[in-house]
Amino acid sequence: MDIVLWTVIFIGTFSIMEFNAWWMHRYVMHGFLWNLHEDHHHKKHDSWFEKNDWFFVFYAVISIALKVAHSELDLWWALPMSAGILAYGIAYFVVHDVFIHQRFKWLRKADNKYARGVRRAHKMHHKHIGKADGENFGMLVVPFKYFK
Repeated sequence: MDIVLWTVIFIGTFSIMEFNAWWMHRYVMHGFLWNLHEDHHHKKHDSWFEKNDWFFVFYAVISIALKVAHSELDLWWALPMSAGILAYGIAYFVVHDVFIHQRFKWLRKADNKYARGVRRAHKMHHKHIGKADGENFGMLVVPFKYFK
């Protein structure tokens, strides 16, 4: 029974993170923390790092805090939550930073319906370089209209 609950919490946390990423992007990154996200849309720097990368740190701290809560406070449910956030962070990093923005030289030759749809949808978002406008969607769940 423990493995079933652990799995449900892990998958649930991973899934909630997709909604959370959409919400954070729409209302926080393109809202009151635009100053951190703006350099992701406007490359006004020579650094490989972006201020936008601080959002990864934010979620890493939450995942680490849950791991510590599991270890120090014996909260069994905190470990699958921590792992779900970590797994989503890895998936987001691979899809967004590696696959779409190609910050690393991996996955550059991927070419299938899903890959084209994800790249097309993200390109539409980056077409709008200001704080307002731009379509907003999750990183792993993309509207079907982009799959041609």
